[in-house]
Amino acid sequence: MTKRLLNIGSLVSRQFRQSRAGTTFFGQAESARLATLFCGLMTPEPPDLLPTPLKVATLNVNGLRSALRKGFADWVERTQPDVLLLQEVRADPMPDALPGYEGAWFPAQKPGYSGVAVLSRTPLSDVRVGLLHGALDAEGRVLSAVIQGIRFASVYLPSGSRGTRQTFKDEALGVFQDWTDALLAEGTPLVIGGDYNVAHQELDLKNWRSNQKNSGFLPHEREWMTAHLAGGLTDTHRASLGDLPAYTWWSNRSGAFDNDVGWRIDYLLAAGVEVRDVQADRFARLSDHAPIVGTVILDGPGVE
Repeated sequence: MTKRLLNIGSLVSRQFRQSRAGTTFFGQAESARLATLFCGLMTPEPPDLLPTPLKVATLNVNGLRSALRKGFADWVERTQPDVLLLQEVRADPMPDALPGYEGAWFPAQKPGYSGVAVLSRTPLSDVRVGLLHGALDAEGRVLSAVIQGIRFASVYLPSGSRGTRQTFKDEALGVFQDWTDALLAEGTPLVIGGDYNVAHQELDLKNWRSNQKNSGFLPHEREWMTAHLAGGLTDTHRASLGDLPAYTWWSNRSGAFDNDVGWRIDYLLAAGVEVRDVQADRFARLSDHAPIVGTVILDGPGVE
């Protein structure tokens, strides 16, 4: 840079002396040379381009067709997520539901029940379906795929609120933990979005005292959630919230949503990658759950 400045200064000084002697101030050749020097001086070096962050959203849609009727496509257009993790799809694959996305789908064997999907604006690879557990996989509970070097998983863990389903849920928690441990051992950055049907802390539901004997806030479920996170996962929504209460699901009982009597049972968890600015869009009203949206940083450690 210093050499260029000296060259330009020398050229301008010589031309100025020539102009005082009655000669032309800038000849054609010298003008061209000066222009070249200035262009070289003013053209910046190309910057090192950083990867564009990915916006990820997770939502229990409580039936994809129902969510579309409630404006899900418009919400997607406004929010512009790069990756969508959907639970309780309750439909066979619907590849044309959201133009601009390609996806992987894992419906339940029972029509109109459960099911998960991973949708992306960029290609998916290494799609993995299920937990290799017959009863859970029959219900379409877990699906994952790699997108831009990160494994994204859509997870819908069972509710234990009816009959023998608590026993089934407890079994599912153990199977899912083994699946998660295996993924973490691979070392690929991981983002899990989904409906866990577990509120972790007292801060995560409005009426925690009266729900301590109810599925979703049982002591052993909360202990499982603590151990699940301790294995290497960050609860990115809680990290963004700090100590503020915020919920992701509200009962359909009268007044629950209006009075914000909710539960935080949906999560966006991460390992080996940073997810920032995570928040629940409470007023989207696309289902009885709120979508959770965050920004995945692609230039962090572990992301190729």
